[in-house]
Amino acid sequence: MHFDLFYELAVPAFAQRTESQVFAETLEEIALADELGFRTVWLTEHHFMPEYSHSSAPDLFLAAAAQRTSRIRLGHAIVPLPYHHPLHVAERAATLDILSGGRLELGFGRGFSPKEYSTFGVATEESRSRVDESVEILKMAFTATGPITFQGRHFAFEDVTVLPRVRQKPHPPLWMAAVSPESFALAARLGIGVLAGPFKPWFMIKEDIRRYRAAFSAHHGNDPGRKPKVAMTVGIFCLPDHEAARQAARINITWFYQELLRLTAPVLTELQSGYEYYQKFGNLRALLRRTINLPLLEYLGMVVAGDPAHCRKKLATYADAGVDHLLCAVGAGASQTHLTREALALLACDVLPAFAPCASS
Repeated sequence: MHFDLFYELAVPAFAQRTESQVFAETLEEIALADELGFRTVWLTEHHFMPEYSHSSAPDLFLAAAAQRTSRIRLGHAIVPLPYHHPLHVAERAATLDILSGGRLELGFGRGFSPKEYSTFGVATEESRSRVDESVEILKMAFTATGPITFQGRHFAFEDVTVLPRVRQKPHPPLWMAAVSPESFALAARLGIGVLAGPFKPWFMIKEDIRRYRAAFSAHHGNDPGRKPKVAMTVGIFCLPDHEAARQAARINITWFYQELLRLTAPVLTELQSGYEYYQKFGNLRALLRRTINLPLLEYLGMVVAGDPAHCRKKLATYADAGVDHLLCAVGAGASQTHLTREALALLACDVLPAFAPCASS
């Protein structure tokens, strides 16, 4: 199991950190993670979410991180494809792939925010068909050696040469955000990795992983060029002092999940065309809003907090169930950077070695 990092670039008011400070400190943390042997750093893309996420241009942020690192891979997770023209996505992804020396991992999905959809003028019922066309265009743009042409419901163009070209061949690794069983099934059919979490409980994701791997095998057999990959986001805080780690998580990671569940409430409680599956989470979301705390989050498999021995024991559950990449939201919420850096170093020294002979492999 590889250990990755996950950031939202949160700027909560109670932490009294400016955007500039959060950006600078996060870049320093990523540089440290590069030295410590973490596999990938992932940044999501969100818009209009004050305090919770100021990561509206993750490709620019990752380009800055690329210049401060040499080994760690750079994950854009996710690009909400319905809001973007796929040719713009292809151009910017290729630019980042070149600037990073071929270290880009590209995740895509539909997004979940009604405000983003309405502001960008996209109908939610078009989200699946837009993603389908966009993925087809992205693959064409990444692999073409000359001009490409496309005629679809949402996008149409003729004889366009997409530049620059990606450095990785045939293209950067592709990942798909998956929450509904249908999304896991689609990712399996496409032969790409899945990005799970962070607001879906572990007992559900565990079943999704089983079905995804079975479907992947059914579609692709033993094709050596296609292997199932599962990445899951978990809030993690590890310190030498067990209670100190849990206290930090109670403040910062609990805030992170409170905000996440508040922001996802519209898709969890309202019937959104194309998002009917989310209604199954309605009662669970209401429960979390009333009683959200660290023990409950741990029970649901969303958070791990404690000393190295505790973290190793809890994280083994994910490895045993087939999680290939654990996206560690160490800096979730308002964690002070000196504590985050201490937690990163401790994870690298006392936790990662239990799951791989070499953390940087």
